Amino acid sequence: MKVFQIRHEVTGAILSTGSAPDPLAALDAMAHEAGYYDHSDIPDHLRAGGLAIEEIRV
Repeated sequence: MKVFQIRHEVTGAILSTGSAPDPLAALDAMAHEAGYYDHSDIPDHLRAGGLAIEEIRV
């Protein structure tokens, strides 16, 4: 598995860091941990400005 970090592009806030097989799975895992079914349920105000998903080398 790879490790991904998800940031809000405007604020730079780190929203999630964790292992996943790919960026979309990392986004789904972040959403699930926040109580949503998957990334499609993330509220628009969190999506505003964009989400950056970056693979972290450890």
